[in-house]
Amino acid sequence: MSNAKVTIYYNPRCSKSRETLQLLEDNNVEPDIVEYMKEPPDIPTLQRIIGLLGMTARDLLRTNEDVYKDAGLDDTDLPEKDILEALSQCPTLLQRPIVVVNDEKAALGRPPEAVLDIL
Repeated sequence: MSNAKVTIYYNPRCSKSRETLQLLEDNNVEPDIVEYMKEPPDIPTLQRIIGLLGMTARDLLRTNEDVYKDAGLDDTDLPEKDILEALSQCPTLLQRPIVVVNDEKAALGRPPEAVLDIL
């Protein structure tokens, strides 16, 4: 694991993000930290992450955020491209944390231990 490139999409205000980062560090992993609220991932990055996670864009939406309903994202007929656009424009909507290893594997840190499977 020492030469693997590990990236965490991280929000310091999120307890799961902090727990996941601590878990990585406890396992001698020094990840690149992307504070996605300051540096939101663009659509190609989101598409790559979604592919690695084996999810859809809808799976990455935080449905409990006010902006989710306000933006009409609860419309189940909404195309994937519209959801990707919303995620790139409003990073509050993004489930977190996300850990990516070598641009080959990814895991959502919910629970934080889920990222251990890709290390």
